[in-house]
Amino acid sequence: MEKKEKIGKKELFLLEITLGIFLIITFLLISFVSAASSYPNGPDSVDFGANETKGNNSAQKVNISGGRILSINVTANTQNPRWKAFVGNVIGSFTLDDSSGSTIYDWTLSSVTGRIYTTRTSSVVSWDNIECANVSEMETENTALNHTSTQDNITATFGNPGDTNHSLFWVGGTSIAANSCPTLHTYVNNESQNDSFFEMALEDGNSNIVYATIIEEDETGYDGEDYDFQMIVPEVATPSFDSSTAYYLYVELGN
Repeated sequence: MEKKEKIGKKELFLLEITLGIFLIITFLLISFVSAASSYPNGPDSVDFGANETKGNNSAQKVNISGGRILSINVTANTQNPRWKAFVGNVIGSFTLDDSSGSTIYDWTLSSVTGRIYTTRTSSVVSWDNIECANVSEMETENTALNHTSTQDNITATFGNPGDTNHSLFWVGGTSIAANSCPTLHTYVNNESQNDSFFEMALEDGNSNIVYATIIEEDETGYDGEDYDFQMIVPEVATPSFDSSTAYYLYVELGN
């Protein structure tokens, strides 16, 4: 009888250990799922609108008589093929979905807030390691895209990186402090400004530059139309380059 009692206690002890391990694993799995669900995600769909560029101007005729000297001042705005822009609006809702995308309930948002992110890497962004990009990381991206001009390369465009005027924002569970990242402000009504349409340069710890812009619902944009976001991203700057670089969009609603 005494031997059976000892065996019973041992089995009970092992059962308690097994149960404890099970509970810990379950907690970690729940924590992982909860954390993963808070990361930026790819949009469910994207509707493409106008894809526009500035047309070429006709040549200006200059004709004077022989023996004369004409003084002229020339104004020229040249389209920059080393950069491109995305503008648009966001329609969003919070949902409870299963792995197949079936929804058990959703909440349509009366006011959309959050961020739009874009990066040229096709790999999954390491959102846990996201932080402000520094000069060295942006210079690495300059090299990768052959942005050799100090007039309009990535570091110059993002303030070199003197401009850090942006509000506090979140990327998943990571808080990005106000005025800490290299920042630019795209135009409003065809003019420069620094009150809206913030765009920040981030890096994910794997040398991937991620551009982030804060969603601003129905804000007057660069052409006087209302947009929720607008942002610019670099293109390959090699003069002979005649293709295009794909960027990958992520969206994060709320916060």
